[in-house]
Amino acid sequence: MSTVRILALVGSLRAGSHNRQLAEAAVALAPEGVEIEIYEGLADIPFYNEDIDTPSGVPASAVRFRDAAERSDAFLLFSPEYNGTIPAVLKNAIDWASRPMGSGVFVGKPLAVVGTAYGQYGGVWAQDEARKSAGIAGAAVLADVQLSVAESVIRFAERHPSQDAEITEKLAVVVQQVADAAKQPVAA
Repeated sequence: MSTVRILALVGSLRAGSHNRQLAEAAVALAPEGVEIEIYEGLADIPFYNEDIDTPSGVPASAVRFRDAAERSDAFLLFSPEYNGTIPAVLKNAIDWASRPMGSGVFVGKPLAVVGTAYGQYGGVWAQDEARKSAGIAGAAVLADVQLSVAESVIRFAERHPSQDAEITEKLAVVVQQVADAAKQPVAA
């Protein structure tokens, strides 16, 4: 494998999202031989519904997402916490990735979940839920690869996460761990 391709999914659609900024920092921290693409278009994918996921007609936005995920070697999800759980847009992406059952685009590929949230725990509940859901969808969840940044509104009020030495150091380790996992052979 020459270049490791990691697809980043950001669970916040807000223009000033700290999770989006964290994903941008990850892109900048990618080492040589690793490309991170922040997927644009999660908001365009309709809520998962088997009635519209048929061989004769899958929505174009879902096809684009699945194609991007299929081309990826690994995934890095950036999840805020909404009311103590995973944001709907991120859960919806996982649902689309899970189909067809048993052979969706996540199956066997490494996936890590990180993020930042306003609360004192940095969104750990949402991140745990995202790991659970992605694992059920077939991803090879890297449960030990974690980064939860607490009190994002305070911590990133005056600076972008890429300007926070502690965060960039930890995030660089996460990116390397995901890339290393993608280089490992998939267990049968």
